[in-house]
Amino acid sequence: MKAHTVLVDRSEPLSRLTFADTFNVTVPFLDKHLEEGRARRVIARWRDRRLTVGEIAAGAARMANALRRLGVGPGDRVMLFCKDSPSFYFGFLGTVRLGAIAVPVNYFLRAANYSYMLGDSKAKVVLASKDVLPELEPALASPASAVEHRICADASPPGWIAMDALLAAERDEIAPAATTAASDMFWLYSSGSTGAPKASVHQHKDMVYTSELYAVRVAGIGENDVMLSPPKLFFAYGIGNSLSFPLWTGAPIVLLEDRPTAQNTLDLITWSKPTVYFGIPTLYAMQVAALEQGHKADLSSLRWCVSAGEALPPAVYEDWKRLTGLELLDAIGSSEALHLYTSNLPGSVRLGSAGRIVAGYEGRICDESFNDVPAGEPGQFAIRGASVATYYWNKPEKTAQQMRGGWFFTGDTCWRDADGYYFFSGRDDDMLKVGGIWVSPFEVESALAAHPAVMEAAVIGAPDENGLIKPKGFVVLKPGGQADETLRADLVTFVRARLAPFKYPRWIEFVDELPKTASGKIQRFRLRTLSGRR
Repeated sequence: MKAHTVLVDRSEPLSRLTFADTFNVTVPFLDKHLEEGRARRVIARWRDRRLTVGEIAAGAARMANALRRLGVGPGDRVMLFCKDSPSFYFGFLGTVRLGAIAVPVNYFLRAANYSYMLGDSKAKVVLASKDVLPELEPALASPASAVEHRICADASPPGWIAMDALLAAERDEIAPAATTAASDMFWLYSSGSTGAPKASVHQHKDMVYTSELYAVRVAGIGENDVMLSPPKLFFAYGIGNSLSFPLWTGAPIVLLEDRPTAQNTLDLITWSKPTVYFGIPTLYAMQVAALEQGHKADLSSLRWCVSAGEALPPAVYEDWKRLTGLELLDAIGSSEALHLYTSNLPGSVRLGSAGRIVAGYEGRICDESFNDVPAGEPGQFAIRGASVATYYWNKPEKTAQQMRGGWFFTGDTCWRDADGYYFFSGRDDDMLKVGGIWVSPFEVESALAAHPAVMEAAVIGAPDENGLIKPKGFVVLKPGGQADETLRADLVTFVRARLAPFKYPRWIEFVDELPKTASGKIQRFRLRTLSGRR
């Protein structure tokens, strides 16, 4: 078997993948396209520019040569603080080509976050967009930083190497490092929905598995599709949608460098005519509100609309389908599993569920002793599959707690119905015990979100006058909504009519926005802090 190749057998219901003993994922992602005459095929496009396979391959090779000249070798960490731009593709794939470890990082964070990640990773090189520098430079001054070289993707600030000048001096060819399918390839720091981030370590095989199991076998994505993914490249959902899926399938991805809004994403759908759209519940809720306010958009090109990053409230699904005629396919994924491991499918959506297990993965609902629980009972959700990370960097205790016997214990409380559909109840540490009975915050949030005045909601536990925990709701209203006592009372009445009596929110607080990670997960720990309960 030729080095760096992967054989794909799709003759069975589940794809079988066989990797060469020497394997670097940049070869099937880049070299294979070049060898088969697709160098001029557009893989990524924005409103103002396009990027072909040949351009990505040349840029990645130049980056790999530059990093090698700077002293970067196999296993060294290169941390990326790049926007969804060509620099991300060059930096990520060039690092991987060299056998080093790429570490994409959320570029919306603060200096304290960056100081922690730099110290934890001991990154040797950083590649950053200029807009990140005000927060990044104080972190680089920290004694914990081991960074030796700073590369700026789009400017020439003092103390930084300009990427364009750096790459211009390098050759556009380099042999791939002699890694294996099981070699560490890149890290993904968790989004911080529950506190300090931790880095999931992924291997060269992982992106191939997610691309084949979900993009090809579930979504049926092929080279004639066009994908659009506002979620950013620096986290699991985005890097799958916007890097590995297009390079595996040949389907181009449409990218948005700016922060996504209802207006700019709906306009981008109208302009780019995608067939596959990857969003998050918050964005869909905002788009629904914009469409209801009369914003014009042409969504006729879409055949596949995915929602992930956070559980999808049924009201958002119903409003989206009413306004567009399209189903929203809710799914669950994580940084540890790299992409989606449950999914609803067209024509068989079960409202409120995250669908069934994606073929190629296994799922369990367990009790505190890790025994399986019957259908209908809530428990810890565990997942197993070939793309799941085997450990957290520098976190042996957390690894031992969440990764056991090949199973990843996700930290989600879920239940499964008799037909194998999984229903999200909340994070294990977000579940509320009210009057001795467990309450799912997501269930209460979904009831609040069904009110016509509500765009989105979050629920936490808060103590009453007796110190007993009761649900408290934080509500973001749709444009034009009037936050007053009348609406507050109406929301309580609305929820009490839909849920068991003990589940209604005792307090409603109106807010302009909910604290969230970049992937759309609600940071309930921040809401608890705002409420004085840690």
